[in-house]
Formats: sequence, structure tokens, C-alpha cells
Amino acid sequence: MADHHRRMLWVALGLNLGLLVVEVTAGFLFSSLALLADGVHQATDVVALGVALVAQSLVRKPGSARHTYGLMRFEAIGAQVNAFLLVAASVWVVAEAVPRLDSPDSVDGAGVLVVAVGAFAVNGVSALLLARGRRHDLNVRAAWLHLSADAAGSLAAAAAGAAVLAFDADIADSIASLAIAVLVLAGAWRLLRDTTNVLLEGAPRGLDLAAVEAALVDQPHVEAVHHLHVWEIGSELPALSVHVVLDGEPSLHDAQAQGRTLKEMLVERFGIEHATLELECHDCESVGSARHVTRSP
Repeated sequence: MADHHRRMLWVALGLNLGLLVVEVTAGFLFSSLALLADGVHQATDVVALGVALVAQSLVRKPGSARHTYGLMRFEAIGAQVNAFLLVAASVWVVAEAVPRLDSPDSVDGAGVLVVAVGAFAVNGVSALLLARGRRHDLNVRAAWLHLSADAAGSLAAAAAGAAVLAFDADIADSIASLAIAVLVLAGAWRLLRDTTNVLLEGAPRGLDLAAVEAALVDQPHVEAVHHLHVWEIGSELPALSVHVVLDGEPSLHDAQAQGRTLKEMLVERFGIEHATLELECHDCESVGSARHVTRSP
């Protein structure tokens, strides 16, 4: 799967690099801020795809004595770099578009329409290539967000070109630019939220911590759980650590068997494959401020 994602990223990179040259050249030739705005976003697409490719190479490196989990966090770091690029591109577009609302430049509507339709086709194809991988990889999701927003931006630029051509409404170019900026900022916000959650070791989105606690406590021979922590090493790779108090005084063999059963349950019900369980036969006297959940009588 990772090799497939990598090939799709390379194809998308080639397509978008060619489109970048076309859009920036056409933007200057036709005096279109919408095309230039789309071109700037296209440049962030190229950088985003490059960052995603580098991050994927680093993520695949095995763990070492210094980095025991490997370099999987580079996935989140690369995606966060892409999010900041999206924000910077949006700010530039807004700064350029607002003054033109009062005094719009003369725009070649036909040229803008032709180039924007071509850009929409390229961005749409690139986004489709990455669509399947976006659910499992933050970097692929970042690149997909770039390309999807750019496809929408190209559509807005095409609409602006059509408005200029049909109604001589040069201001439509600036309005389309602002619409593109809003779309880009929305995608950047979602990406920043998800990558920051990973880097701050937050619980995976959509995972109910109370449900995990309840499932552990409901297992046979479990009296209580405490010091439960769940975080993400990378996208789609949650990790868990927890203290589990077992009833009675089980042998080491029985405790190991119970721990294996609990781990299997965590995989089946919550998709948590990396779990560290500290098994106890007596409740801790002092657990600090940790959440402590016991079996109901």
C-alpha cells in the first residue's frame, strides 16, 4: 500500500509541476489574479507533494536505539509544514485580492477560462489518484487537501473567466481569488488540528476513552484499571498503556494469558495494536491524579 501511495504521489507531482508553469505564465499574460492565486497554491501543492514523498521515505525507516519508534512522527511534521504553507498562500492571496475589489485590473476572460478548465482537470485527476490513501496517511491527506482545494480554486477561476468574458466583470477575478483563499484556509485548519493532536500525543479522534476503560473493566478477572493513556504514534497507529488490577492472586502464567486476552480485545474492538499493559494483583495505594475505574459490584 505504501509503495502504491508513493507512486501516486510521484505522478501527481509531475502533473502539478507542469501545471504550475502554465498557470503562473498565463496569470501574468492575462493579468489574472485568480490564475496567479491558483498558481501560488499550485506551488504549495508541488512543495506539499515533495514534503509528503520525503516524509514517507523517513517514516519507512526502521526503529533504532535512538528512535525506537522509528521516524513515524515525520508524517505529522510534514503534514503540518504543508498546513502552514496553505495558510501563507491564503494570506498572500487575500492581501492581493482586497485592493483589487475597488480597482480591478483588466482581465483576459477567455484566456483565464481555458487555462482554469485545464487546471481543474489536472487537479481533479491528481486528487483522485490520492483519494484512497487519504484515510490512512496524514501526508497523503495533506496532499489530497491541497489538490482538492486547488481543483475547487480552478473551478472558481474558470467561473471568474466566464464572468469576465460574458459580462466584462473584471471584479469577478478578485472575488474568485478570495473564495479560493477561504477554501484553502478551511483545509489548512483541519490539517493543523489533526497534526497538532498527533504531535501533542492526544487521543485519536473518534476514539472514546471511556469506552476503552469500560471494555477493559468488563473483562473477566479485571477488578480495576488506572493510568490509562492513549495516543497516536502516527495516523492510523494508536498506542495505549494502562495499569490493570486482576482479581485474586494469579500465577505469572495466568496473568500473561489474561494480558494476551485483553490485547486481543483492544485490537478487535478499537484497532489498538500497540498496547502496553502493567498487570497488578493488588490495587495501588496511591495513583496520584490518574483516572481510576473499578468494576461495578
